[in-house]
Amino acid sequence: MLELQNVSRSFSERLVLDDVSFTVPGGALTGFVGANGAGKTTTMRIIMGLLAANSGKISLNGVELSSDTRPNFGYMPEERGLYPKQPVIDQLIYLGQLHGLSRSTARSRAMELLSRFGLESRFKAKLESLSLGNQQRVQVAASLLHEPDVLILDEPFSGLDPIAVDAMSSILRDYASRGVPVLFSSHQLDLLDVLVDHLVIIQDGKILANSSADDLRASQASRHRMSLGSDTGWLRSEPGVTVIDISGPDALVNFDSEATAQLVLSKAMERGTVNEFSIHRPSLADIYREIIR
Repeated sequence: MLELQNVSRSFSERLVLDDVSFTVPGGALTGFVGANGAGKTTTMRIIMGLLAANSGKISLNGVELSSDTRPNFGYMPEERGLYPKQPVIDQLIYLGQLHGLSRSTARSRAMELLSRFGLESRFKAKLESLSLGNQQRVQVAASLLHEPDVLILDEPFSGLDPIAVDAMSSILRDYASRGVPVLFSSHQLDLLDVLVDHLVIIQDGKILANSSADDLRASQASRHRMSLGSDTGWLRSEPGVTVIDISGPDALVNFDSEATAQLVLSKAMERGTVNEFSIHRPSLADIYREIIR
């Protein structure tokens, strides 16, 4: 397990990370989400030792990180860091060797990863000749060459087409199944429900949530979706009802008890047609939007 404890960082007089604490469990995909400027990239750079924290500590399996405990991390920065005029395979081999792989092992591993991303036929191409999405695939492959024990990926899905997203998801799942802690940031909220096991939400340098996806869903009040034959505005004045959203005959509400839910259903039926009255489980994207309000 990767753990951050009370990590803070300032740039000049601006506090960018404010007492940040969260965990990245082994064997889980942890989504790290927040608006631009929330502190995600700074946090990842501090994890990788590229920036120093002003205070706090980071540990892996209870051992505080140092320069000796990071070499087997896999890191993909948001800004591409490869060489545009070099052939893809040459620089992947070079990067693999920097991680201690033999040339033959680095080449074999690079070709395996390029094949998984559908780029095996472009292995001799210069990076700059590839589309931005394919350059992103190569960047991801570079972070995986050395079979890392921890994966830190900043916006790995950016610019990927649906097929590449599926390939990336499969690779990350493979690593998680081996017990590797995987932390990735993303602005693609639709990926949360289908991919993440654990969610960390950061806003203005503060952690607002750090929990398993299942616990986050369970912590939310039970919601009901209602679709009536007439306007639902009357729900706003009903005791025990919290209106989340109303649009004409459709409403999304919370009830303070099952008794309230049944009473409101009875009133709705007295008023006319009830087309839908169902429990609505919020998506992680919904939960994220609600938490950052």
